[in-house]
Amino acid sequence: MRVLLQRVDDASVEIDGIVHASIGPGILILVGVCNEDNDDDIVWMARKIVQLRIFDDENGVMNKSVKDVGGDLLVVSQFTLWASYKKGNRPSYLRAGSHEVTIPLYNRFCDALRTEMGKEIATGVFGAEMNVKLTNNGPVTVFMDSKNKE
Repeated sequence: MRVLLQRVDDASVEIDGIVHASIGPGILILVGVCNEDNDDDIVWMARKIVQLRIFDDENGVMNKSVKDVGGDLLVVSQFTLWASYKKGNRPSYLRAGSHEVTIPLYNRFCDALRTEMGKEIATGVFGAEMNVKLTNNGPVTVFMDSKNKE
């Protein structure tokens, strides 16, 4: 599982020109799932995201988590995080998970985030053509891969 986290002042997802979901301060999570991902990846990733200290404390030091600051989460499926660009100039997405695998894992990931946060989260619509708008705060952007825990 790969995610791209962006600390935001606000973020939203539009589908066909209509706002489907929006959040205030928090984290926009772009998530890509591959066929090898499983529940262990989901649990690790959800916990890590909710506990990741990327928000400023009273001294301006990134020492607080999204949960500590009462922030929101917006989760958007993003198969292109699995792009392979090694050969040629057109990315290949063969490593992205099939819908049969990805949809249930994506839904369980969102459920795990709800549990870790102890509140509802916002989501896009899996497979939909979406316009994602955000105001990146910092900017703070973090890439995470559950198979390469750095």
